[in-house]
This record gives sequence, structure tokens and C-alpha cells, in this order.
Amino acid sequence: MSSQQKHQIKAPDGLRDVLLEFSIAYLLEQPGDVIDYAVEFFSKLQENRKTTMITAGEPSSPDESIMSHEEEPLVNRYASRRKSVFAETYDPEADDDDDGARAIFPKTDEQRARLCDSVKNILLFRSLDKEQMNEVLDAMFEKKVKAKDYIIKQGDDGDNFYVIESGIYKAYVGEDQKHIHTYDNSGSFGELALLYNMPRAATIQAETDGQLWAMDRQTFRRILLKSAFRKRKMYEALLDAVPMLKTLQSYERMNLADALIPKTFAKGERIIKQGDAADGMYFIEEGKVSIRIQQDAGEVEISNLEKGQYFGELALVTHRPRAASAYAVDNVKVAFLDVDAFERLLGPCMDLMKRNIGDYESQLVKIFGSKNNITDVR
Repeated sequence: MSSQQKHQIKAPDGLRDVLLEFSIAYLLEQPGDVIDYAVEFFSKLQENRKTTMITAGEPSSPDESIMSHEEEPLVNRYASRRKSVFAETYDPEADDDDDGARAIFPKTDEQRARLCDSVKNILLFRSLDKEQMNEVLDAMFEKKVKAKDYIIKQGDDGDNFYVIESGIYKAYVGEDQKHIHTYDNSGSFGELALLYNMPRAATIQAETDGQLWAMDRQTFRRILLKSAFRKRKMYEALLDAVPMLKTLQSYERMNLADALIPKTFAKGERIIKQGDAADGMYFIEEGKVSIRIQQDAGEVEISNLEKGQYFGELALVTHRPRAASAYAVDNVKVAFLDVDAFERLLGPCMDLMKRNIGDYESQLVKIFGSKNNITDVR
């Protein structure tokens, strides 16, 4: 099957419906942990389905819904979505508007600093590199609001994505406009309609005067969706070249690619420090990295790593402090995998990484004639 054919595969309506319902609930409620929330959400969905089937009995025809109005999916109750609109999915591979005009809204240093502070904890921006983040900052514009102003209304077409700088905002859904969430001087909203080409799933009203930063639909899609697509393709190629990851299934490598975070280090900058607690591991995208161990006479280089190689994993495997430092030999770009994602995604590779410890120990014995401080030499 060709790469083009793979991207033409369409998800079944049932799968898209349930994933969209989950996305609506997650984005509206903004829980702390997506995995815990998903477990709770789908468990409740399953219980509601079982309860409804027991109460209502078998449907009279294949087309009859097994859900009562109370258990009807959020996407039907709240969004009043149009299937023709929902079907207009965005294909980042077919989007070749890179040379088109880009939205730039000039900002003072003070405005840019405030915007940086507002977006730093937004999950959607987490995977952007420095250049992409600067493009996001350029493309966002200020929007001042007064108490009781409607920012978005349920059922309208999506126009902008919003990041909150200040103010309190309430989200309402359904015909009775039930209050379901309050944003208190932080957070973001409006991405759902832009991601899925569907009408607004909720109404957002300002409770107080406030300040928002907005990004138009076209820019949102080009920067965030296309960059996420490119990031996955780039990291998939990087991970495919790592022998340790050959044991992973294709979908496992895709999940790993999505979890990687780009980081850059200037020439001579220390990336990890010997003795520190391990926070994650690193895959080298560009540049060279020097691995050094502190000895009585000073630091001694034991390894020099290049593009496609990785380091920092053994401290995660052994649960010990870093036993070596890593420095950027020149300007270095790495893909960082934090400790939580490491433990969640690299279980199938754990035995191989443990076996590598012995190889690294042998390498150090040849260099130093000792096995001291060799738990993490990469």
C-alpha cells in the first residue's frame, strides 16, 4: 500500500463519532491528565450503554438508536453538527500554501512578553519548535472584551482560536445553555470547531472584563495542524533509524513520535549534568553531542554522538542519577522524551536497554580500567 493510499483511509463513522465526543468533553472540561480522563470517560460511556440497553431492550430495527436522549452523545446534543461540514477534513499533506502570505500583527516587547506567558502552558503549542512558536506569536492579535460579551456562540462556524490572558469566561452547552465550565484567567478555547470543521460546540461568554489573544482559522490550521503532521513524519523517519526501536510496532513508533518535544542547545551548552536526577532521554536530530565523565583530573570524554543516536536512557532504566554529562559540540537539535512518556511508551524496548548497560560498562572498563560511575554513559 502506498503512502498516499494510507492517508486516504477514512475512519468509520462510529469511530469518528465516539472520538469526536471524547474530544468535545476533554476540550471543554480541560482535565489535568488525559489518560486518567479517557479511562473514566469511556468507562462511563460503556456503563451508560449497558444501562440503556437493559432499560430499553433490543432496538426494533438496526437503525434505531440504543441511546435515550439523556445518553445521546455530546456531539449530537450540544454541537448540532452537520455531517457535510464534518466530512471536510483537513489534509496537511495536500496543503501547499507555505509560500502564501502569513498573518503578522506587530507587537511591543511588553505585549509579546504577556503573550508568551499566556501560551506557555497551552498543550497545543507544546510540540512547536522555536521558529513555529515565533510564527504563532506573530499571528495572534489582541481582543479586549467586556463583561457579558459573547466570544463564541454554539452552532456558529468557527473563525478564531482564543488564548486567555485575563478575565473569567463561562462555557454553556445545549438548548437550555447549561453551564459546564469556567475559565479563570487562563486556558484556551475554540480549537474544536477549527480542528474538525464543525460548528461551535459551546457558547463562551465573558463573566468579567478581560483580554484574549486570537488566531484566525487558516493560520491555526497551517501552523498547528500542518506542523504536527510534519513533526510526526520527521520523527517517524528519525525513530525508524534507531535500532533499539525496531522492536516497536508501527503504531507504537507513531505514538512515540507524537510524544517527542523539540529542544535546541547552543555550541558548548550542557544538555545533562552528571549527578542530576533523570528527567528524560534525547534523540539527536542535528549536530554532535559529547558525553563526558568527571574524574579527579577533570572531565574526560568517553563518547561522541551524532544524528540518529540517543543518550540519557540508562538513568531512566536504572532509576539512578546521571553518571555522565552531555554537551553540545556545535549547535544541536534534539527530540526530548520525558520520563512519563518513556515509561508509558518504551516498555517493549526495556530488556534491550538493560542489556546495553553491560556493553557500556565494558566500554568504560577499557577506557578507565574501572566500573565506577558507569550506570549511564550515554
